[in-house]
Amino acid sequence: MEKTNVIKAGITAILSFLTSLCGALAVPILLMVLCNIIDYATGLMASSYRKERINSYKSIRGVIKKVCMWLLVVVGAIVDQLILYAGEVLGYKLPFTFLVSCVVAIWIVCSELISILENIVDMGVAIPGFLKPIVQKIRNAAEETAGIEEEKSSNRGGEE
Repeated sequence: MEKTNVIKAGITAILSFLTSLCGALAVPILLMVLCNIIDYATGLMASSYRKERINSYKSIRGVIKKVCMWLLVVVGAIVDQLILYAGEVLGYKLPFTFLVSCVVAIWIVCSELISILENIVDMGVAIPGFLKPIVQKIRNAAEETAGIEEEKSSNRGGEE
């Protein structure tokens, strides 16, 4: 077997295992990680247009924020497991496994998409006028699904 085939098989096996472990949460997690990477990259690119200096402190802070986003999904998964356990104790079979964590991941993906769009605008690239409102509506729908009231003082725009 060629070395590239072994690498492909290994990556496929790892991704298959993670997908089976995460179930319905696999796609939102994949999208979240992809959006984290794109947001980080566009933030770095946009910093020169914003006349900001890139330093290691800001860069590490950005990475820490992304890791904390992943931890929010883990917290959502823990809440999901608590709900499932409580349902089992009460004798109910709930029809979901990762509801809260999926909503959290979708909300994060939408926030990252908004941040990516803002970074692209800061670089002087025109974006379709309907794109940002669509993403904001999806994020608002995720909040409504979870019964979250929007805080007026929160920074809902985006990341660095």
